Amino acid sequence: MAKPRKRYVCQQCGSVTSQWAGQCGDCGEWNSLVEDAGAVVTPFQARHNLQSGGRSIVLSGLDSDIPLPERMATGIAELDRALGGGFVEGSATLIGGDPGIGKSTLLLQATAKLALAGKSVAYVSGEEAADQVRLRARRLGLGSAPVQLAAATSVRDILTTLGEGNAPDLLVIDSIQTMHSDLIEGAPGTVSQVRASSGELIRFAKERGTALVLVGHVTKDGSIAGPRVLEHMVDTVLAFEGERSHQYRILRAVKNRFGGTDEIGVFSMATEGLAEVSNPSSLFLTSRDESVTGTVVFPALEGTRPVLVEVQALTVRLASGATPRRAVVGWDSGRLAMILAVLEARCGLAFATSEVYLNIAGGYRVQDPAADLAVAAALVSALAERPVATDAIAFGEVALSGEVRPVAHGALRLKEAGKLGFGRAMVPGAQGAEGSNLTLSTFRSLPAFVDHMLGR
Repeated sequence: MAKPRKRYVCQQCGSVTSQWAGQCGDCGEWNSLVEDAGAVVTPFQARHNLQSGGRSIVLSGLDSDIPLPERMATGIAELDRALGGGFVEGSATLIGGDPGIGKSTLLLQATAKLALAGKSVAYVSGEEAADQVRLRARRLGLGSAPVQLAAATSVRDILTTLGEGNAPDLLVIDSIQTMHSDLIEGAPGTVSQVRASSGELIRFAKERGTALVLVGHVTKDGSIAGPRVLEHMVDTVLAFEGERSHQYRILRAVKNRFGGTDEIGVFSMATEGLAEVSNPSSLFLTSRDESVTGTVVFPALEGTRPVLVEVQALTVRLASGATPRRAVVGWDSGRLAMILAVLEARCGLAFATSEVYLNIAGGYRVQDPAADLAVAAALVSALAERPVATDAIAFGEVALSGEVRPVAHGALRLKEAGKLGFGRAMVPGAQGAEGSNLTLSTFRSLPAFVDHMLGR
């Protein structure tokens, strides 16, 4: 039971004593000792005082000269781009994605390339038998890679086996939700088991200098399963995105302690596995021999890589009194409503009696606010049935006031468009375009842009 610790403090000199006295023994003042409520002391605190008994730690200054961590390149350029240059020794990487998206295929290709390059690689599968992984490797043409395979779910067995000899350079756990730690009770996949299993594996990776890769399950909305436990524990989080109906896959860095979080890697699914796509714009641009109303090319920016995508819009006029429908694929529906409101309030265009459909070609998802002007151009083109030139691009952010604002990396977007044969660009008025060979049409307001589109 906790006992209160009494002490008496002199109000004149501040001396502290455990017993009351009429006169302070330090300053000699009479009637100056007053009882002070001390902290409650428990038997546990008496035996375990954390302010003493520990070992000193080394404190280093923020300006200390520390070398950059060495990278272990996988040989897959798109994966290395998303990682920031490759795996880091002693780091923990989490990769998540929908079932069947290609997580295991990508990791098997990466581990095989590293093993063929002379690295020590261990691949532990908790969902498949070793023979199943071996058969998939043969199907991908990687059956000769010296990757060490195992099918296990006990973290104690895995760490005991790996701790007997030299630790591997790369360890892949597929997946972390199937792992079980006997340190705590609970079924595999529960929050406590995922936390305990990940903690033991990450501690092993930090102590032995092994690059650890964890495969994580996702929920139905695409986020990694669990109350964001894994994301906080690991150094890098990669999200593998894509639609099964399309051949492309995007590997996006959501968190990266050793690099930027604005890079993506683009792959296409083929019979021999995941193939790198060095020019992603070829996947999302449709070949157009003639001008089509409601289509505009937008140079999206993913990290340092511009990706040209096609924005498609369609408007269908309805009979009076019918409720119009708005459908969006690949863009934010709330932002579409905002662009429609600005076009009606600031530019005098009437979309209230028309159904509006907006699509980003190729199944690509655009989150860049610079797509506002391209979407507005597609909507105006579809409503007025006036096609946009096939060699023109458009980008810019639209404000509620109707102002067209400049966006980041405009010169990079224009340079990429010029490489792919585009000759004209519709951009904000204050947009910088250093080194661009495109013919620019600048607009400071959306009404001026609409007048240009309608030929006024």
